[in-house]
Amino acid sequence: EVQLVESGGGLVQAGGSLRLSCAVSGFPYDDFAIAWFRQAPGKEREGISLISSEDGSKHYVDSVKGRFTMSSDGAKSTVYLQMNSLKPEDTAVYYCAADWDPMERITIATMTPADFASWGQGTQVTVSS
Repeated sequence: EVQLVESGGGLVQAGGSLRLSCAVSGFPYDDFAIAWFRQAPGKEREGISLISSEDGSKHYVDSVKGRFTMSSDGAKSTVYLQMNSLKPEDTAVYYCAADWDPMERITIATMTPADFASWGQGTQVTVSS
């Protein structure tokens, strides 16, 4: 059984930093994609970063590029999202998500929540102005 457990959310002032963690277990092989999504109140869940399954490259949407950094240990058993220069509009519940992806079908440009079968419970990030 695949399990994802996030931690590290909290309250921070604008301009501050937070690091989220996602502990991943249950994948028998390492050819899975893993992503961070977020959902603000009244808005759809949006994907913001991705580690691709094939080569482990990292990808970001424009709204977080240059401020957020996704990383992992070698086995992708723990994945991190370092968030710097936080803005009030970054306030949301943040989720890590993963799915087996041997053909590398999941890309940052096209990914949606439906592409991922496994989800963490979410962690709240609140950025005050």
